[in-house]
Amino acid sequence: MKHAESPAAKAAAFLREYGFIAILLAVIVGFSVSTNSFMSMANITGLLHSSVPLAIWAAGLALVVMTGSLDISIGSVAFFANAVGVILMVRQGVSPAIAVPATIAIGALCGLINGIVTVYLKVNPLITTMGAMFIYRGLALQLTGSRVISVPQGLRAFGNFRLGPVYTDILIGLAFLVVMHVVHKKTPFGRHVMALGNNKETADRVGVRVKAVGLSCFVLSGLCAGIGGLFSVFQIGAVTLQMGTGLEFTAIAAIVIGGISLMGGEGSIFPNYVLGILTLGIIENGLNHLGASPYVYPFVRGGIILVAMYADSLKRNGKPRVLLTE
Repeated sequence: MKHAESPAAKAAAFLREYGFIAILLAVIVGFSVSTNSFMSMANITGLLHSSVPLAIWAAGLALVVMTGSLDISIGSVAFFANAVGVILMVRQGVSPAIAVPATIAIGALCGLINGIVTVYLKVNPLITTMGAMFIYRGLALQLTGSRVISVPQGLRAFGNFRLGPVYTDILIGLAFLVVMHVVHKKTPFGRHVMALGNNKETADRVGVRVKAVGLSCFVLSGLCAGIGGLFSVFQIGAVTLQMGTGLEFTAIAAIVIGGISLMGGEGSIFPNYVLGILTLGIIENGLNHLGASPYVYPFVRGGIILVAMYADSLKRNGKPRVLLTE
C-alpha cells in the first residue's frame, strides 16, 4: 500500500524542483528594491540584447551536454570562424552575403572535426575539445596578427538596430531558440539526443544511430558558436583578441543553472536553457547596477554552479549521498 508523502517530504520535493526559480525571483525583487533602474524598460531591453550572443553561442552545446558529452571549444570556434569571416570582408573585399555564410560553415566544420575525433576515434570529449580550444584560438590569433579587426559600419548598425524599443537581434535570437526547441522536443532527432544521454548502449539496441546523432550534435555546437559569434561581432563592431575567452565555462554555467544535467538525458531549451541564460544575465546586470567589483562576478557564478549541481544531484538521487570512510 502506498503511503502519502508527509508535508516535509512534499516541501523538499517542491524545493528540489522549483527552488532555484524561487531564488531567482527573490534576486530580481532584491535588485529591483535596491536599485532605481534595474526594472526599467531600457535596462531589461539592454539585458536581453547583451544575452543574445551567449544564448545562440551555447544552444548547440546544450544538446551536446544532453547526450552526455561535452564541448569546451565553442569560444575558440567562434573566434576562429569570425576571424576568418571578418578578414574575408575587410581585407579581401568579399561581400557579407558570402562571408557571413562562410563564417557559419567554418563553425560547423570545426564542430564536425571535434565530433569525428570524439565519436568515431573515441577520444575523450574533454581532451578533444580542450585541444581544439587551443588550436582554434592559436589559428585565429595568427590570422588576425593579434590585432583587433573592425567590421564594416553597416554590420555594426545591424547588430544594434531596433524596431521601436526592441533590438532586432532579440527577436532573431528568440526565433532561433524556438527552432532549436522544436527540433529537440518534436523530432525523432531530439528524442534520440535524450536517448543517448540516458544510455548509449540501450539507445543503440533500439535502433538509434548513436554515432550519427552524437556527431550531429557536435556539428550543431560549432554552427551555433559561429552564429553566436556573428551577433557578438555585430554588437561590438569588431573581432577582439579576447573574443570567446572563458565563454565555454560561462555557457556550461548557464546550462547547469538551467537544470540541464551534465550527466546527460535531462533538460530542454525552453524553459531550462533559457532560464539559465537569463539567470546569469540578471545576476551580472544586477551586480553592475549595485556597483559591485567585476572580480565578484566569477565568485558569484562559481557559487551558483555549485548550488545548481547540488540541486541536480538531489533531483537524481532524492537525497545527498554521504561517503563514509573508516
